[in-house]
Amino acid sequence: MKIDVLTLFPEMLDALNSSLTGKAREKGLYELNVHNIRDYTNDKHKKCDDTPFGGGAGMVMMPQPIHDCIVAVDPQHTAKRIYMSPRGKVLTQAMVKEFSGEQHLLVLCGHYEGVDQRVLDMDIDMELSIGDYVLSGGEIPAMVLIDSVLRYVPEVLGNSESTVDESFSQPLLEYPQYTRPQEFMGMSVPEVLVSGNHANINKWRKEKSLEITRKNRPDLLEEK
Repeated sequence: MKIDVLTLFPEMLDALNSSLTGKAREKGLYELNVHNIRDYTNDKHKKCDDTPFGGGAGMVMMPQPIHDCIVAVDPQHTAKRIYMSPRGKVLTQAMVKEFSGEQHLLVLCGHYEGVDQRVLDMDIDMELSIGDYVLSGGEIPAMVLIDSVLRYVPEVLGNSESTVDESFSQPLLEYPQYTRPQEFMGMSVPEVLVSGNHANINKWRKEKSLEITRKNRPDLLEEK
């Protein structure tokens, strides 16, 4: 998989060089290219934003630098082009899995009050949100998208079954997890998990998943 990220603040994407995403990149399991939109502006001062027509607070990212950057990075429009935006469709696990089948993702990170609509109409396939709240820019949402998608790319996870029982991979949220020591601060691991009876363990896990989903996300049960 090839991923291109377009941003005004490329240094924010350095976090992807750590942990699972960093290791996967080192192994050549995916290609990540971060592009500074300022490098494509025609303004001699590297300006990429201006005041909005019609008035209003803040600044809006101008279409020219973004359009030129997109065309330079993806001239044949072979990539799935995504703009991270609070007004977009909310990212779901099903969408994550679908994106993982793409050969090329192009992710545009907005900033300030957003992006000129004309470049979105010309160059972007879809707008995507990570939740019903607003952040100062699209870089963190872009990293959320990339991290979640890469978990489905072959060999990125050490155990290919790791995504099977995760929250949102199934209709229920994930069950509680425990590891050594068996006792900690007077609290013990549930007896069923050390019983060796896998049928009972699976039953316990399903019951706990249902309990947690009912408590934290009853809307998931209503949907299903």
